[in-house]
Parts: sequence; structure tokens; C-alpha cells
Amino acid sequence: MADELFSVAGQVVLVSGGSRGIGRGIAEGFARRGAKVIITGRESAGLEQTVRDICPPGGTVRGIACDVADPQAIERLTAQVIQEFGHVDTLLNVAGVNRRMLAERLSEADYDYILGINLKGPFLLSLAIGKHMLQRGQGNQINIVSLNNERPLKGVMPYAVSKSGLGQMTRSLALEWGPRGIRVNAIAPGFILTDLTRKLWSQPKMQEWGQTNTPLRRLGKPEDMVGTAVFLASEASAFMTGQVLYVDGGFGCGLNWPIDFESQ
Repeated sequence: MADELFSVAGQVVLVSGGSRGIGRGIAEGFARRGAKVIITGRESAGLEQTVRDICPPGGTVRGIACDVADPQAIERLTAQVIQEFGHVDTLLNVAGVNRRMLAERLSEADYDYILGINLKGPFLLSLAIGKHMLQRGQGNQINIVSLNNERPLKGVMPYAVSKSGLGQMTRSLALEWGPRGIRVNAIAPGFILTDLTRKLWSQPKMQEWGQTNTPLRRLGKPEDMVGTAVFLASEASAFMTGQVLYVDGGFGCGLNWPIDFESQ
């Protein structure tokens, strides 16, 4: 028997960056559990294909093109979603980009591009949807942050800045909106194998490093985020807000030494 405590059936769920990767995995997870899902992305063709791929029989998955770095696009998205669905129960800010290079090689355009999509976009979308949630006196927002929130990896400075800022935005909005019925939490994924990261993680040295420092000895998959996202969107987490949950296979526990303890 399904436990209604964890149910998201009937919820209206908006997932930015839902056409691929982690966003797609989360969107499919909600759709399979009876939620009405809206996914956004910058390319209409990719959205249409994702809708066809993840929409279950009799389910509702809607794709709406939106560049979260464009304030006017966010305004149009919000108006369309509210007009078609009436409200949003759960917003997931997933859209994100990265450029791996040393700080001195970064241009101002690189910095603006990453911060615009990873931090400014979620801020604008959270506020646009949040205003309607505040009018209803209920709602739920979930931000996708990163392992870089606490300990940045070398060569991804703007990405680390953006995700750390998103973590603080999560706590700040939780503090302000909690008394008005809105919960805001975040998920920090570990190293997740997606189409965008497959080339990087196909390198033997990267696989060895990742598996050595991840106690569960594997890379994550987008669907590994579904359980935590559903939990945070459901009544099961009704007394949780302002939290960052690490879904990282144990990577954050610590580092493994290059010492063979078994032979000692």
C-alpha cells in the first residue's frame, strides 16, 4: 500500500532545466508518481522530445521554452503556467551551466554567463513563482546546488560561487517565507553521469578518482535524485526548510588516503 505521506500525486511541479540530465530525471520521477509536470529549457525541440520520452500514459508533462537568464522569458513562463495550471505546488531550480578553466583565463562574459543561469535565473524564477505561492499561503521550492558549496573544486570558480550563492538564497528565502507557508530546501548532488559529463567521466583516471573517493563506489545517476526531491516536495518533510541535503554517495564524508590498509 502506498504511503500518502510521500505522495506528490496531483501536484503541479515546475522543473527548470528539465529537458536533460538531472532535471529530466527528476521531472520523469514526478510524472511517474502522478504529478502534473512542466519542464523548461532553452531549446523547444529538445523539450518536445523529452516530453514524448518521459510522459507516462494518461500523465501530464508540458514543455515551455524559457531561458532562465532572461527576466522577460521568466515573466512569460510564469504567466503561462499560472494561466494554464492555476498555481505551482513545487518549483525545482535545476538549470545550470559550467565552464572548466583557471580563474585568470575567465572572461567577464564567462562569469556573467555562468552566474546569470546558475544564480540570477533561480533568483528571478523563485521570486516570480514565489509571489503566487505567497498569495496562496503554501508552496515548496527545491534548488539544486553542489558539492562545491562547501569545498570548491579547482578550475570551476564561477560555478562554485554561483552554487554557494544559491545555497545561501535557499536559507534566506526559507527564513523569510517560512512564516507564510513556503518551504525552501536544496539538494547537493555528487558526481552524476549525464550526457554532458559522460566524456569527462569516461577517462580512466577520472573514474578511478571518483570511485576511490565515493564510499558507494559508483557515479550517481539522475534518477538517484528522485527520492530526495519527492521527499522534499511531500508532507513527509513538512517540518523541514532551509536545509541542504547531500546526495553524493558519501563523497562528503572525507577523503581516502592512497594507503593499502588491507596489507598492513
